[in-house]
Amino acid sequence: MKYIVIGLGNYGSVLAVELSALGHEVIGVDINENRVDAVKDKIATAFVIDAVDEHSLEVLPLESVDVVIVAIGSNFGASVRVVALLKQNRARCIYARAIDQVHKAVLEAFGLDRILTPEYDAAFGLVQLMDFGTSIELFRVDAVYCVAKLPVKKRMVGFRVNELGLDADFKLKLIGLMRNEKMMNCLGISVLEEQVKNEFAQDEVVLEGDVLVCYGKYRDIQSFWKAV
Repeated sequence: MKYIVIGLGNYGSVLAVELSALGHEVIGVDINENRVDAVKDKIATAFVIDAVDEHSLEVLPLESVDVVIVAIGSNFGASVRVVALLKQNRARCIYARAIDQVHKAVLEAFGLDRILTPEYDAAFGLVQLMDFGTSIELFRVDAVYCVAKLPVKKRMVGFRVNELGLDADFKLKLIGLMRNEKMMNCLGISVLEEQVKNEFAQDEVVLEGDVLVCYGKYRDIQSFWKAV
């Protein structure tokens, strides 16, 4: 895929370099020449451009890239103006970074394809790590409810699903059970593949290596994890 990353500060530069390392074509843009020099040999192309100037944006191939990412963070005004200019120039797909809730609310008004909140995500990830004592794959539905993938602990192995007390004790809904099952590949070799069971009996026995996919309040998910 082809990307333009506007704003090559700490966040934008890492984003641009990592996308390039994965094989994507990346064009980097920043008003600061030193920032451009730091990444120009690691990505396809880099421009020293003041992106808030609508005429400067004309040198960028906005119509031929898949995604334009506005990675500008601290300069609220520049971020919003660049997004407005990209919308005016009908950029195909726009992602933009928001550094706080006010910034996010303003960007939402543009109807962007995606709003990035790296500071929030990093902070939430750290809180989650401290809360659970391990890295849990968790998706926030809103400020209260989440979907979490909880790897089965040793003490849970052998219990039936209805014995875990998910619904009765913790008000959690088990929406899926992920399990490694033996499959035959195209060469006739037995391999383990992760399968998702969306339908299962309440007396289904939990096995080692299973992952419980649960929906509920964050605090209830946390309480269950600590209880088991």
